[in-house]
Amino acid sequence: MSRHLIGRRLGLLGREPGFRALFLATLGSGLGTWLALVALQIDVLRRTHSPLWMSALLIADILPTLLVGILAAPLVDRLSRRGLMIGADLVRFGVFCALPFAPNATTIVGLAAVIGIATGFFRPAVYAGLPNLVADEDLPRANSLLQMIDNSTWAIGSLVGGALVAAQGPDLAYWINAATFLVSASLLAQIPRRLLQEARAETRGHWRDLADGLVLVRRSRALLTVLIAWNVGMVANAFVNVGEPFLATDSFSAGSFGLGLMMGSAGIGLAAGAYLAGSWIDARGLANIYGVSLGLMALGVAGAAASPNVWVAAVCVIVSGAGNGAAIVCNALLVQRGAPDRFRGRAFTVLMSSNVTFLALGMVLAGWLTEAFGPRWVWGGAAILSTVAAVVGFTLARGAAKAPRQAAEPPQTPPLEPETAIEAHGGARQRAV
Repeated sequence: MSRHLIGRRLGLLGREPGFRALFLATLGSGLGTWLALVALQIDVLRRTHSPLWMSALLIADILPTLLVGILAAPLVDRLSRRGLMIGADLVRFGVFCALPFAPNATTIVGLAAVIGIATGFFRPAVYAGLPNLVADEDLPRANSLLQMIDNSTWAIGSLVGGALVAAQGPDLAYWINAATFLVSASLLAQIPRRLLQEARAETRGHWRDLADGLVLVRRSRALLTVLIAWNVGMVANAFVNVGEPFLATDSFSAGSFGLGLMMGSAGIGLAAGAYLAGSWIDARGLANIYGVSLGLMALGVAGAAASPNVWVAAVCVIVSGAGNGAAIVCNALLVQRGAPDRFRGRAFTVLMSSNVTFLALGMVLAGWLTEAFGPRWVWGGAAILSTVAAVVGFTLARGAAKAPRQAAEPPQTPPLEPETAIEAHGGARQRAV
């Protein structure tokens, strides 16, 4: 990547104070979150030595996202997005302050569920408000930077967290993470409320508001692209995640080092793919990059499944990770441009809820398939699913890009008109003055 492109991308941090605050908040809380996730897992493992309790912890982390999507998605549009984000940070601050005093694993899992609920509101609010912080032409690069830093904190925070917990135990990690959420909340408070939200959506009643979000996803070609293609991709990711420990330890006989090598390689690929995605989209178009990204996932996973050893597999995993990271940026951009501001929060929440559902179902299926056929075949199945996702994603995204533009203002009374335009904002800067 040229210095000009790097400077142009990083220049967003200099000329957009609101985006800079959001970026720094993501950096700080992301490092703390991944550091603390390692601590949570080790804490539960030391207390119980039970795979069932470990499963309960992981379910408590992802299940609230599904429940928020089903029961509370309209709140991301009806309430202040900045208020939701700050409130979520303060809730997580309080939970991590309480975790050092948790008497048993049941309490830890319960507190993890509270964290999951807060995160279920925080992430949709971030990505729903992002298009209002930057110009439309800068939106791909803004998404790239946020995803890149999020993936980087995953790799760094996990490594630091493992070392810190090994040396000092989980409590110090909990306290450090609590402090990061307090810093994040203070940074978010510097963003004027009006910059994250054009106006709060009017309500027609909670359940009708929830139905409006579901109808919007069904009628918007851009949102339907994410719903179908990425749900298939999430099943593929579930196959990869469940089969990975067995591929590293059994098929490659590489032990825990091999598993760490593959996981670290995935993190490198994710960060690189997310960072490069913005310039790729500018050069080749969103539909093309979406299809290629999902295709890279398929290529990398297939290569790893056929690899003779863990070193070759690690290189292949970098390729699949890069495709995964770029695809996530494309997903965010499709939703941001395919949903009007007043409905964008519930669109993100509904889609995230759907993705979590397919991830969970995929994990259940992958466990049975791995036991029956072995990890190489499961990763081969993941490659086939990613190929299907690539074809579907490219076809639908291309159709969305060719759809005629429509007005950005959503209808205020039922029924919802079809929102087929991928460019819902007409390229104008979405910034209240």
